[in-house]
Amino acid sequence: MTDDATPLPPDLAEQLESLGGHLVWRVGKHESGDEVVVRLGYASATPRFAHLPRLRGASDAELREALEQGTILIEWVD
Repeated sequence: MTDDATPLPPDLAEQLESLGGHLVWRVGKHESGDEVVVRLGYASATPRFAHLPRLRGASDAELREALEQGTILIEWVD
């Protein structure tokens, strides 16, 4: 990945930083397949993560490959 991104306006960067403090996430692979999954939700949804199927560990190389191929699955947890 390159660092060619346009810098964010300071107010947007501050809002995103604040939002990030309220989120939890898990990254791994589905039990039943090899898809790399990012589960994301507000901190208030943390107990619901426990009711979802477990994710197996994904290596940095697997994560990078899924990012490059655009095959990462995003699951929002309410």
